Amino acid sequence: PGLWPALLGIVLAAWLRGSGAQQSATVANPVPGANPDLLPHFLVEPEDVYIVKNKPVLLVCKAVPATQIFFKCNGEWVRQVDHVIERSTDGSSGLPTMEVRINVSRQQVEKVFGLEEYWCQCVAWSSSGTTKSQKAYIRIAYLRKNFEQEPLAKEVSLEQGIVLPCRPPEGIPPAEVEWLRNEDLVDPSLDPNVYITREHSLVVRQARLADTANYTCVAKNIVARRRSTSAAVIVYVDGSWSPWSKWSACGLDCTHWRSRECSDPAPHNGGEECQGADLDTRNCTTDLCVHTASGPEDVALYVGLIAVAVCLVLLLLVLILVYCRKKEGLDSDVADSSILTSGFQPVSIKPSKADNPHLLTIQPDLSTTTTTYQGSLCPRQDGPSPKFQLTNGHLLSPLGGGRHTLHHSSPTSEAEEFVSRLSTQNYFRSLPRGTSNMTYGTFNFLGGRLMIPNTGISLLIPPDAIPRGKIYEIYLTLHKPEDVRLPLAGCQTLLSPIVSCGPPGVLLTRPVILAMDHCGEPSPDSWSLRLKKQSCEGSWEDVLHLGEEAPSHLYYCQLEASACYVFTEQLGRFALVGEALSVAAAKRLKLLLFAPVACTSLEYNIRVYCLHDTHDALKEVVQLEKQLGGQLIQEPRVLHFKDSYHNLRLSIHDVPSSLWQSKLLVSYQEIPFYHIWNGTQQYLHCTFTLERVSPSTSDLACKLWVWQVEGDGQSFNINFNITKDTRFAELLALESEGGVPALVGPSAFKIPFLIRQKIISSLDPPCNRSADWRTLAQKLHLDSHLSFFASKPSPTAMILNLWEARHFPNGNLSQLAAAVAGLGQPDAGLFTVSEAEC
Repeated sequence: PGLWPALLGIVLAAWLRGSGAQQSATVANPVPGANPDLLPHFLVEPEDVYIVKNKPVLLVCKAVPATQIFFKCNGEWVRQVDHVIERSTDGSSGLPTMEVRINVSRQQVEKVFGLEEYWCQCVAWSSSGTTKSQKAYIRIAYLRKNFEQEPLAKEVSLEQGIVLPCRPPEGIPPAEVEWLRNEDLVDPSLDPNVYITREHSLVVRQARLADTANYTCVAKNIVARRRSTSAAVIVYVDGSWSPWSKWSACGLDCTHWRSRECSDPAPHNGGEECQGADLDTRNCTTDLCVHTASGPEDVALYVGLIAVAVCLVLLLLVLILVYCRKKEGLDSDVADSSILTSGFQPVSIKPSKADNPHLLTIQPDLSTTTTTYQGSLCPRQDGPSPKFQLTNGHLLSPLGGGRHTLHHSSPTSEAEEFVSRLSTQNYFRSLPRGTSNMTYGTFNFLGGRLMIPNTGISLLIPPDAIPRGKIYEIYLTLHKPEDVRLPLAGCQTLLSPIVSCGPPGVLLTRPVILAMDHCGEPSPDSWSLRLKKQSCEGSWEDVLHLGEEAPSHLYYCQLEASACYVFTEQLGRFALVGEALSVAAAKRLKLLLFAPVACTSLEYNIRVYCLHDTHDALKEVVQLEKQLGGQLIQEPRVLHFKDSYHNLRLSIHDVPSSLWQSKLLVSYQEIPFYHIWNGTQQYLHCTFTLERVSPSTSDLACKLWVWQVEGDGQSFNINFNITKDTRFAELLALESEGGVPALVGPSAFKIPFLIRQKIISSLDPPCNRSADWRTLAQKLHLDSHLSFFASKPSPTAMILNLWEARHFPNGNLSQLAAAVAGLGQPDAGLFTVSEAEC
């Protein structure tokens, strides 16, 4: 008996020396010369389990014969005091039996930072050797709130197929999906007309009237149960005529009639009514009718009918004449406009052909008339009146640095004095010409587009946004956060770049669309998002609270996963600011690893940038690293940084000590929470300095971890040759976005002008089958903005403008054409134009 503890210690030491590789199945390690029948075998092994919320999980091991059992989790032994042990004797064999239990908490699993899965296994000892159990993986269960795709409302005809897509929220374990029809569970086993695909879509093979209902996709796992937005499905039936009845007897007026009803079938659920008349009348051909038709009364009737026909023909001729005169007046207005004189870049429009006199032509007119501009350009208090006159002269005069003006022709001395005084204000002095973060152009009623390349920032000026007869020089500028003082209060954070478009105060008759990236994870439960605009006095104001927009508001915003599109009728300086409503609010950070292209010393620096996940922030860092002679050494990663007041930590591991030495004196570096959350500091980064043991060392293999304390984390496995490995260099090659930064006229738009006008004229009028602009908005997933579109003179134009802003320059016109064609419009040539029209 006294030798047993010593023998057990020898066995344990021998096992520890040989247990380098972890196994996922039961493995026995017998002691040489021992009886293999007395090796432990497991009656109960630990199994995979999920942690729900903050409740710890229990792992159990039971083996016979066993004198000791211990758990090992992620390569480390669990402390003995954390084991609950029960010993007994097997009733049939008399061998010792042992059962051990441990608890695993959520905090233990989270310490791994999500870089690898957390696992545990138990090891049992007996006098004959050891046996390892299978690995049990412990995962934190969750189910996100937002569906990746929700079902949309549909209107379908009888016996047409229905497909309602549903992509459940991300979760562990993956969510199970079920469907509800008017809150009743849809069971495909009871209804052969429906089935659910592997992708969780609900399919109705042939629509029936009974399938008209509200459908809801439900996702659930062991953590929670989520419901999608309900989709209203309407199955309609178009009406059809019954057969005609028999002709009636001939009446005293020498006519007879027959009738039919719209009842075969009758229209249901908004289906179309029958087309045509329900009553048909004809003259009789009996002898009595022939005799009475020759009387004087009938002669007078025929004379009256002929007189009415002559009057109608004359009226039609008058209407045609009026229309032609109006058309000639419209063409002369265009031709006499000063929009295409020498000071404005002409739009490329084909000349009129001799055989096509109806083609619109625009000829230059060098005689401009005196016009008056009224509006506020934020003048100083002691400046002249905001009303000034512009007279004949050269169309546009060259502008000096910092000057932003609008005019028909060269201003008089009074106007020149006003513009000169205006250009001295700080608001315009901060906009130097010729920088990579600014673009400008001259525009008229044809509209156009401004872009700052590789930043995701653009300004769409739709047709007729600028009044006809006026020419504006418009600029677009990206500001560095340190150059503009944007006060943030409480939990507010800057989510977008700070962008100016101007000059402010110009008259616009249609909203322009300002596009810019943002780095927030949009969620109505986590964020309160506001659009801020700087006033002429320099103070910042909340001009829009997203989610609470009024249709008649001067500003409106379409928020997407990584970009926002701001409708505005007033130019100025804008920024998107978020205020966290809970600790679940998160910003997307892009993590970039840079190192020198050429290393001439023993020291080698790895720079880890933590910046907003926006194109403009990426562009600034890439340009900076080009100046520093750096190269990207790993594929960029995205980290979700939460409003939890916890800092961001960075550490480097597994550096081969025989080749490299780390000069980091602490276990990790740290970036304070507020430096990141504020969002106004550029180029946030940490540097890890390594030193080569020998100048010939060129291969580097190590791990670099970046994580928020108690939050999300990312791991980089670095393995490359520092002298010749450039495989990641092409990932950040900056490409031009659609060519030149300023596009004027039709070349700035994907949709040809004449096709655009056809779509607007076809979809703006309301349709009884809803085959109008509302259905187009639904097909383009813009139906949440119907009230805003309806408040504008042309809702279809607003939808097409937003499509242009979202899809330039790579928009797929075929998809838009399919969406319009699917509306059931009778005009089959909606997307076709003649050669003369092109």
